[in-house]
Amino acid sequence: MLIAPSFIGRDGVGLFAQMRINLGADSPLRKLQIAEMAVNNLYVDSVDEQKLVEDGIRGMIEKLDPHSSYLTAKEVKQANEPLQGNFEGIGVQFNMVEDTLLVIQPVSGGPSEKMGIVAGDRIVSVNDTVIAGVKMPREEIMRRLRGPKGTRVHLGIVRRGISDTLRFVVTRDKIPVKSIDATYMIRPQVGYIRIGNFGATTHDEFCESLKRLKRQGMQSLILDLQENGGGYLHAAVNIAKEFLERDALIVYTQGRRTQRSEYRASGGGLFTKGKVVVLVDSYTASAAEIVSGAIQDHDRGIIVGRRTFGKGLVQRPIDLPDGSMIRLTVAHYYTPSGRCIQKPYEKGNQKDYAEDMLHRLKSGELMSADSVHFADSLKYYTLNQHRLVYGGGGIMPDEFVPLDTLKYTKYHRQLAAKSVIVTANLRYVDEHRRQLQQQYKTFDDFRLRFEVPQQLVDHIKAEGEKQNIKPKDDAELQATLPLLRIQLKALIARDLWDMDEYYSIMNDLNDTVQRALQLIL
Repeated sequence: MLIAPSFIGRDGVGLFAQMRINLGADSPLRKLQIAEMAVNNLYVDSVDEQKLVEDGIRGMIEKLDPHSSYLTAKEVKQANEPLQGNFEGIGVQFNMVEDTLLVIQPVSGGPSEKMGIVAGDRIVSVNDTVIAGVKMPREEIMRRLRGPKGTRVHLGIVRRGISDTLRFVVTRDKIPVKSIDATYMIRPQVGYIRIGNFGATTHDEFCESLKRLKRQGMQSLILDLQENGGGYLHAAVNIAKEFLERDALIVYTQGRRTQRSEYRASGGGLFTKGKVVVLVDSYTASAAEIVSGAIQDHDRGIIVGRRTFGKGLVQRPIDLPDGSMIRLTVAHYYTPSGRCIQKPYEKGNQKDYAEDMLHRLKSGELMSADSVHFADSLKYYTLNQHRLVYGGGGIMPDEFVPLDTLKYTKYHRQLAAKSVIVTANLRYVDEHRRQLQQQYKTFDDFRLRFEVPQQLVDHIKAEGEKQNIKPKDDAELQATLPLLRIQLKALIARDLWDMDEYYSIMNDLNDTVQRALQLIL
């Protein structure tokens, strides 16, 4: 997803000021209006006029490119929330365990933490409505917990070791949503930053991460954009500015009705010197591809991983009076060398476009760079070292890392898909949190000494069998256990500390991260 700033207001006046709307007798718009009026007023059965209009809009949009879309007001709110940098609520990270909301940890400095809610608490009621043990949908629970800043919510809390239900009154507040998944020193002088998406606060978060790592002696950086689906254009541009010298072109956009717009580095970036390795995969898209393309085209760093998604289209949000929105593709974006990396698509054929990842897997592309083919007509060259790069289908990494489809056994994947591993981990941490915190005062100590108990592994095997998940033989079981133990250790570290510690452990299993370390050291 790549989103440019909106160019009209809620009433649509800005749009109509730019376009001459012809409502003459022969105009297509008049024809559409008559059709809607006829169905609404004359059709044999009653119709929902709102849905009728929405279906008409969707019908128009779905015949265009794969990324133009129509969203209802509710969908707009859900889509924007991860990118806006905050939402309003009580401020807890939670998961559902046996139909009960378990607090993984309260947001630091958030309203719940201030009121004394702690990790391991179970929220059993919200405003006198029981939410535990009643099969209430997760979305409904979230709706009850969230609300406008300044409003109060009454919570019933069950805490381990206390027989009575505790009562808290929490005043909702703005809760930050982080787009930086992890920041830590992965090796001496080598920093690691993983960006989950490009939202409103990403640049500020990224600068804070860079400064923190530089204080710890960082000389080189691994920037992890694996599985980053993109976000705001300006966020990607601002991130790229931190790596490039003044006036370096980052990206430009151009469309049928939109003039060429260039985005350049302003100078004074926080990391214009030092080695950079950018990690990408098949799900790295849009804004993440802008950053990757700019760094590659200027020979500022090495791109490592697999060919990226290939989304070179820019959507402009068109706000409608009822809060719904059309996201309309208005331009292509081009990397500094002039590449448009949008992969081919057939208008209206959403199915084939959506199955592109399956096509890549079947073709062998994910396992071998030799299976990736670009047309000779799409050849471009980097701006400093004049290395050959291609347009027309994502960013091809400088260093290809094949996907290891045999690393995780079928047994392991089934346990994960059925949430057996996560659920067992949550229960284990809930039962042993205080003991673990007393035994391991620091993460470094935990990483060095903690070993996943056999009791936890046995519990996962037993829970899997209840769902008819079994290894086909002892060989598959033995192949599963080492990676399963590492995953469990990472999940426990996450619940005791945070995502930095989770990725610090899990990255030992990530072939792309390990290849980056080989190249950077």
